[in-house]
Amino acid sequence: MQREDKQLELVLENFQSKLNEFKAQIYALIFKLEHERDNVNWTTVLDTFAVFSTQYTAIMKYLSYEKLPQLRNYSVLPLMLNPERDEDLARITENRVPALSHDIVPDFLRTKTEPEVEHKLMQVEHKAGGLQFETAQKQLAAFNKVVNHVLDLVSKAREEWEVETGARVGIGQTSSVADLHTLVSAVSMGKNLKPMVPQVSPGGMMVPPTGRPVTPSMGPNTPPMGMMPKPPPGMKTNVKAAGAPHTYR
Repeated sequence: MQREDKQLELVLENFQSKLNEFKAQIYALIFKLEHERDNVNWTTVLDTFAVFSTQYTAIMKYLSYEKLPQLRNYSVLPLMLNPERDEDLARITENRVPALSHDIVPDFLRTKTEPEVEHKLMQVEHKAGGLQFETAQKQLAAFNKVVNHVLDLVSKAREEWEVETGARVGIGQTSSVADLHTLVSAVSMGKNLKPMVPQVSPGGMMVPPTGRPVTPSMGPNTPPMGMMPKPPPGMKTNVKAAGAPHTYR
């Protein structure tokens, strides 16, 4: 028993130390926001909140350590109630709890419910006790009917949503973003298009590709389709067209 008490005391001391560090960080942030508001930027506040998160995680990890006693299994009970001011208690609680009186203990230690909650609970119990058995059964049946109707509506809506979601997932994709970009690049800038080379007929004539339209970009000096350009003066050529040789000088 003494070993468990010492271990519990050590755990509470370490826990209180971590809480005091956490509390000091919170006080420092509140002091900056109240007195140094003009010198505080949002990056400093975010860094402070990151420190808060780290310290909170460390505290929760410390409490969840398996070798530590479970604090939730222990109850805090006052040894003595005194309406007079207790200086030690005020110092420990930073003047938030000046004394353990009959008015403070039920509120802080939650040994009983709040007066308003207790009053409402008594009203509900009194109303429930005044109902007859048949009336209570009818109200219970009506309540169950309403709940079942709402449950059916929710279940039906959920089934429809699941069917619609499954249908959307089953539809395959009918388009490709990459192909669309490739097509737009080819039409607008001619990217990845191969140049069309004119073909030479057996008679020596250059035949442009079939179906190639004559565009203004061909220029005014471009010969018509099916005709060879006239060679420069002094060049001898022998081009057979339609079975008859022609010589240009």
